[in-house]
Amino acid sequence: MSDRIMEKLSILSDAAKYDVSCASSGSKRENHNKGLGNASNGICHAYTEDGRCVSLLKILLTNFCIYNCAYCVSRSSNDIQRAAFTVQEVVDLTINFYRRNYIEGLFLSSGIFKNADYTMERLVLVARKLRTEHKFNGYIHLKAIPGASEALLQEAGLYADRLSINVEMPTEQSLQLLAPDKKRNDMLQPMQYLQQQINGYATEKKRIAKTPLFAPAGQSTQMVIGATPENDWQILGMAHLFYRKLQLKRVYYSGYVPVSHDNRLPAIGTPVPMVRENRLYQADWLMRYYGFDVREIVNETYPHLDMEIDPKLSWALRNLEQFPVDVNKADVSLIMRVPGIGIQSAQRIAAARQHSRVNADLLQKLGIAYNKAKYFLALPSGHMPRHDYTAAQLREQLVRMQQSKYQANFSPQLQLF
Repeated sequence: MSDRIMEKLSILSDAAKYDVSCASSGSKRENHNKGLGNASNGICHAYTEDGRCVSLLKILLTNFCIYNCAYCVSRSSNDIQRAAFTVQEVVDLTINFYRRNYIEGLFLSSGIFKNADYTMERLVLVARKLRTEHKFNGYIHLKAIPGASEALLQEAGLYADRLSINVEMPTEQSLQLLAPDKKRNDMLQPMQYLQQQINGYATEKKRIAKTPLFAPAGQSTQMVIGATPENDWQILGMAHLFYRKLQLKRVYYSGYVPVSHDNRLPAIGTPVPMVRENRLYQADWLMRYYGFDVREIVNETYPHLDMEIDPKLSWALRNLEQFPVDVNKADVSLIMRVPGIGIQSAQRIAAARQHSRVNADLLQKLGIAYNKAKYFLALPSGHMPRHDYTAAQLREQLVRMQQSKYQANFSPQLQLF
């Protein structure tokens, strides 16, 4: 690998780190005709310490950009080192890295140079060459460029496993404030088009087996949080609409990393809101897998997530009248709502109670977070640790027990050497 390619890789992989929407689960692309790679379920991931996925070759095609979005490190006014890959360079990097077992696939985004179609055409060409010339069957995630033609989006969906269009800001008002040259509708229209195509191809494949795959891992989007004053109710409300109306696979929440001396944004040096980002993901999980409506988690009365406790515990403390739950009689959907009990644990409880009464000892063997869950359970012994705690008292008790992985690992001991 030449020094120039290494320099480009350093610049454009670093610029890509601010996009967190790079998970590769959900595709079922199979390897045919002795091709290279396989994007079947179970593809491996590696994660950095802050939880970001690094298993894919994650790069920008270029960090040149015609837009001047205040929150973006690649904005046109930013005095940074610029670089651009050729289409063939990205193809060669992907193949070489895959053969060395460094990666499982490609996550390719780009700054917008010249115009949306010019940029999108090159992203599609990378995917096309990988699929048709190199028979690459590994995972490919392409960023669809807002404003690109439907013909290019259509072709992208035939080569990529997942497509994503970032809405960037949670509300149109914030987008206009920080990126006045961009239009929210330019982001929403292609998302609607892609969903129509995904549904159409899926329906067609049920009738005609040879129908090609179209973005089999669906589409996703990302919102920057903490750069603007939206509350969690606004953010999760938008995510709820994306899941319900556009059937998105994932909404990603990216804590804003201050990269700009701009009085519209948090100052450089302001901590990244990692705890809030984590709480948003927990709330998102409750909506997608635990049957919670967004208004049960946040609403007009409670517009902010609690930063000290997880959203399920917060909901439980606001709804103590629904507890204690009898794990030997309650429906699985209600057991899943008990703080400290996950989906698999609830299913294990349901299976275990068919053979014997579930008690405290068995619950602990089943792997639940018993020290949290016990305050919300009715057990056969009649022991109910919650007693007459108020919600505030119970919250205080549980906060004292827990430790957050985001808390600083601080020690007053000084190193001597």
